[in-house]
Amino acid sequence: MPIGDVLNTGLEGFNRASQGVERATAEINRATVQTQTDEQQAQQRQLQAASSDEAVTAPVSQPAKLNEALVNLKVEEFNAKANTQTIRTADEVLGTLVDIKV
Repeated sequence: MPIGDVLNTGLEGFNRASQGVERATAEINRATVQTQTDEQQAQQRQLQAASSDEAVTAPVSQPAKLNEALVNLKVEEFNAKANTQTIRTADEVLGTLVDIKV
């Protein structure tokens, strides 16, 4: 496999990992905002129930989405590190080949 192909593969993998990190952070942000909104709504219902003596049930939060997004973020971090190492190795091999030819 030519060195240029290895470099391109490493770059493409790194770009995919970067996009995955962006998706995971956006999902974490959405889950956090949704959790905050749910908590605010629960507080409002509690205040309203206190004045009208109604029972209030807390909303069911969705920690699974947040956990999944955090796992995806860590996976993409490992992908980025692996692709960075591929690029670094290809660069070192290319440097060695240039030194040998000169």
